[in-house]
Amino acid sequence: MVSGQNHPLTCTRHGLVVGNYCHDVLIRDDVVVAETLGGASSFISAVLDGLSVPYTLVAKVGRDFAYSTSRDPIAVPTSKTTLFHAHFDSEVDADAHSDRVLRRVRACEPIRPSDLPSSRYEFGMAVGVGGEILPETLEKMIEVCDAVFVDIQALIRVFDDVDGTVKLVGLEDSGFFHLLPRIRFLKASVEEVLIMDIEEVRKLCCVVVTNGKHGCTVYWKDGEVQIGPFPTNQIDPTGAGDSFLGGFASGLFQGLAVTDAALLGNFFGSLTVSQIGLPKFDFRLLQRVKDEVQRRKMQSISCHERQDENSKFMKQAGHEQFHASLAAAKLMPASPVPECQRDVPTSPRAVEQQSILPQCTGQSKLLINYVYDEPFQTVDGKP
Repeated sequence: MVSGQNHPLTCTRHGLVVGNYCHDVLIRDDVVVAETLGGASSFISAVLDGLSVPYTLVAKVGRDFAYSTSRDPIAVPTSKTTLFHAHFDSEVDADAHSDRVLRRVRACEPIRPSDLPSSRYEFGMAVGVGGEILPETLEKMIEVCDAVFVDIQALIRVFDDVDGTVKLVGLEDSGFFHLLPRIRFLKASVEEVLIMDIEEVRKLCCVVVTNGKHGCTVYWKDGEVQIGPFPTNQIDPTGAGDSFLGGFASGLFQGLAVTDAALLGNFFGSLTVSQIGLPKFDFRLLQRVKDEVQRRKMQSISCHERQDENSKFMKQAGHEQFHASLAAAKLMPASPVPECQRDVPTSPRAVEQQSILPQCTGQSKLLINYVYDEPFQTVDGKP
């Protein structure tokens, strides 16, 4: 039996985000440094909410779910929430990448086609992180959404039977390959793109490859274009690609060209890596960004008329100025921090911790001992 969202038949026109919420434990040099709400859907929600993009979210959690969220998940009383341990080293390479070993310790049940609302959407986002997106679920999303964005991690992740270590399978062996011609955008990291034949995949759908401090590259059937990065001080890479995808989809939804939307994705990715776990975006910064997006949209409307398919992916006049305007927004001083309040927790463990863990409104970035109520161990029970 599942409790949670009801999905009446409607004709609502907005976004559909599909992917489970998770509990994330971040471990640096074998020391737990943060416990936080995780899952691609949580990072994407932060961006969509920040940019005032309307959307419906379908996510499943277990009876132990420990956070309040902007969109209620489907609660599965017979399951526990997906739990990941992310192990990091302090050392980083020349590209600001640190070694990371990601382990899925527990998994909630997958999202099935019947869990999706009976509605029509302008765009959909398949953003599973723990194997919760099924081929038939993605196919249903394609049927009900005008355009579908897919994070490749939702398709190619598999998990070691012993310790839950995340591994990748080839895209052609994933069970999703036949659906590629029906999706609009496939997002992959520079590491993930190595396990697919990008020259073959770009003939089937547009591929956007993120590459950390080097920005991203957009590939389509007849060309490619590099989109510039935003310098930042990387603290935690978790969720960078998710925030990128949220910014990218938001930009397209609000009428930006593909290259400008990818630039907006780079912008939100850079904001996310400068914080630990789920990011908090400054209100004044968000308002400035929304103003710049609207200005850029109006500026480029005439450029979108009478375009052929190839030119839709190329940088339009004013792209570099848009980049400069967003970069300037990052330099704005932050708004005064509001007085801290206590969130209403959603689990018995959270109730126990409330007296010792005051939080600012919204999800806290550092939640030491808030979720993880067991001795630190691997999935096989060994310390």
